[in-house]
This record gives sequence, C-alpha cells and structure tokens, in this order.
Amino acid sequence: MRRDPFGGPRAGQPAPRRRGINPRFLILLLFAGYGLYYWYSNQSLDPITGESVLIDRNLSIEDEKALGLQAYQEILRQERPVPPDAQIARQVRAIAERLVARVPEVEAALAAEHGQAPAGFSRGFDWEVNVIESDQANAFCLPGGKMAVYTGLVPVARNEHAMAVVMGHEIAHALLRHGAQRMAQQKLSQVGQMAGAMSGMDPQQQQMVMAAMGYGYLLPYARKHETQADEVGLMLAAAACFDPQEAVPLWERMGEAGGGQTPPEFASTHPNPGTRIANLQALMPKALAYRERFCGQGAADGP
Repeated sequence: MRRDPFGGPRAGQPAPRRRGINPRFLILLLFAGYGLYYWYSNQSLDPITGESVLIDRNLSIEDEKALGLQAYQEILRQERPVPPDAQIARQVRAIAERLVARVPEVEAALAAEHGQAPAGFSRGFDWEVNVIESDQANAFCLPGGKMAVYTGLVPVARNEHAMAVVMGHEIAHALLRHGAQRMAQQKLSQVGQMAGAMSGMDPQQQQMVMAAMGYGYLLPYARKHETQADEVGLMLAAAACFDPQEAVPLWERMGEAGGGQTPPEFASTHPNPGTRIANLQALMPKALAYRERFCGQGAADGP
C-alpha cells in the first residue's frame, strides 16, 4: 500500500475537519483584554490612603464637581430643605465649618503617613450644606463639597460629636473621590455585560457572571470605601476638636435605628455593624492622638 510521503490524506478520503477558534471565545478574549487595559491604564495613587485606585483619566476634576453640583441641585428640587435660619440648620452649618477648616491639614497629615504630598483635590470645592426634612437617618457629601443632612439623623446622632462623625465620614467619600471610582467600576461592569451579550450567553449565564462580579469585586470594593471613609472621617472629626469616642455608640444606635435587620456582610455594600465598630475601636488611639495634635490642651472641652 502506498503512503503519501507528505502525510496527506489518501485519494478518495475526505480531508479532516479543521479546528478554528470559537468566535464566542474570541469575543470574550477581546473584551477581557480591553477590560485589563482599562484597569491598568486608569490607575492612580491616592495619597490619603497610599493605595492605587481606579479613576477614569477622561473624567476631570472639574467634570466630577459639575456632576456633583447637578445631582445636588436635582435633590434640592425634589426634597424640602429647612429654612437656613432654623436652629438645626445653623447647628449643622457650624459643625460643617469646623470640619471643612481642618480638611487641608488632615489631608496633609494622612498623606504624610504614606510618604506622599496631599493632592489638594478639595481646594476648588465650593462647600455648602443644607438640612433636608426627612425621616431618613442619613447624610451625604458630593464631589465639589455639596452636603446635606436629613433631619431623621438628628435623634440618632443625639449630639454634635456624633453628628460630626457622620458628616466627617461623608466628607471623606468626596475627598477620596469614591464617586469617580464607582463610575469607573460601572464602566467595567458594562464591558462585562456587553461581552456576555455579544458572545451569545443566554440571560441566565449573563446573570450568573454579573452576580459573581458583584459578590467578588463590586461589593467588597464598596465595603472598602466605607471603611476608608470611616477612618478619614474619624480623623477629620477628631482634628476639628470633636470627641471621636462618640463614633462607637453612634453606630450602635444606627444599628438599632435600622431594626437590627442587616444582610450578610458579603451581600452588602457596607460592613456589618460589628465589623465597623471593631474597626473604629482599633482606630481610636490614632483619632485621640489627632485630637491632641490639632486641639492641644483644650481638646477635652473643644474650641
């Protein structure tokens, strides 16, 4: 029997089927490559935490502040701020003024801990605070320094020190550019959704992939943001001569106000109350040192 000296098929036999790259795999590979490129090309150092963070380089600080102002104006159109001369409005403004006055010093002190110079992101902030009539025990601070405190927080906070801890936490979110980081994360999520849809995944498979991304990346990242804001906010409140030790009973009351019903930590954007309180207790010596450093001998009585 004669054999083909080049190893080819003999006459009369069908050629073997060639195996090509699965188009679905190729699509997923291309999207994964873009996702990695986006991730690595948009990393920047946050001097306050000393960590590398994901912020889209196409989003300027001015754009971020403009988005914050737009959101703030929309909220104030929908909600009902209390009159600016109301007692609670004046009290909240006084707390905000003390916190804002210490922002540059606290930014510099925290950055120095990591051998970095402060970015001065807040230098262009146009600080403003309103008190909004609502049962919510909540507050926020948007990029650009636009703040709001809901009246439902007042009976939970009970005193100016606890209120300063909450407001310091919210200011910290703005200083750390957590909003810009979430926008970049959402872009990565959209890339994942597009990859699933264009590769031919059925809806159930897409849902499973996005759930894995949520539990494995997005939710842990959100909890990390909360922990960072707790630390920076606590240092800010302490430096502004408020008592940081009020943070622990505050978050105990916050847990009670929520009825004690919290989802498992792995499924939540926030650390559970026990984890949060343990972190705050561990930070307390540092916070008290900040209070002594910035307030001196009069720390016990405030300014």
